Amino acid sequence: MLEKAELVQQLTTRSFLFREMEPQWLGDRLQPAELMQEKLYSSRPIFTAFQPDIFLDYLYIILSGGPVVVRSTPLDRIIGITYVGSTFGMRNLALGPAPVTRAFPSLVEAYKTTDVIKLPVEIVRELYAESEIFRDRYCFLFELREKFQYHLLNCSTYPPQAVAALLRALVYQERALENQPDSNGHFSFDLPVDIIAHACQLNHRTVEQVLKGMTREGILKTNRATDAQGDWVTVTNAEALKGIYSTTRDKVAWWPLR
Repeated sequence: MLEKAELVQQLTTRSFLFREMEPQWLGDRLQPAELMQEKLYSSRPIFTAFQPDIFLDYLYIILSGGPVVVRSTPLDRIIGITYVGSTFGMRNLALGPAPVTRAFPSLVEAYKTTDVIKLPVEIVRELYAESEIFRDRYCFLFELREKFQYHLLNCSTYPPQAVAALLRALVYQERALENQPDSNGHFSFDLPVDIIAHACQLNHRTVEQVLKGMTREGILKTNRATDAQGDWVTVTNAEALKGIYSTTRDKVAWWPLR
C-alpha cells in the first residue's frame, strides 16, 4: 500500500490525467483509505464494458505492468490497448461523455500482470467539477479511444498495411499522452504477436513475417536481448509507417505475397 505522499507523487509524474498537477491540491482530495490499489493478473477478466444500463464504480489508473486490452466479441478482436501512464474504465462511468458514447459489450482484461489504482467515481466526479485541466484531459481520453478505433477501421486485409495501421494507432496514442517518444525519437511497446494478430485479424505466422520485413527495412527493431519473452517492439521510423499505411498492394516491395 502506497503512502499518501508517494501516491500523489506517482500520479503527478506518471499519469496523464494528473501529470504536473499541484500535489497539495490533489492530496487534499485523495485519501488513501478511499482508494484501492490492486494487482490485476494476466488473462483474467476485469469487467465487461458497455453492458446496458450498467456503470462502473471506479476509474482504473495503471501504475505499472500491462497492457490492458479490450476484446470485442464475437470476433475476439482487440479494439483497445492501454499502457502505463493512461487509464481505462472512463467510458463506463456515469460521468462526462460516457452515457452517450456507449458501444457493444466488450471484455476488458489485463494481458499481463498490471498494478492499478481504482479511483472511486465520487472522487472522479469531484475532480471533474473542480479542475478544468482534469476535465479537459478526461474528455481527451474519449477522443483518443475513438481515434484508436478509427485507425483499426482503416486496417485492410493486406498484412503490411494492417500491422502498420495498428502501430500508427499506438504511436499516435502514446505521443498524444506524452508518454513517448524517447530521446532518440523511438516508440517502444510491449506488443506480443498475439495482440497484433487479434487486433489486425491476421494469423500469428503472418504477423511474424511482417515484423521481420519491417525490421529488415529499418522501421522496427526488437529488444530480444533484454526481453526474455521477445514481446517488445520499437518503432525506429514512425514516418515510414505512413507510406505503408496508405499504400496499395503493389507498392510494398519487401512483402513477398501478392
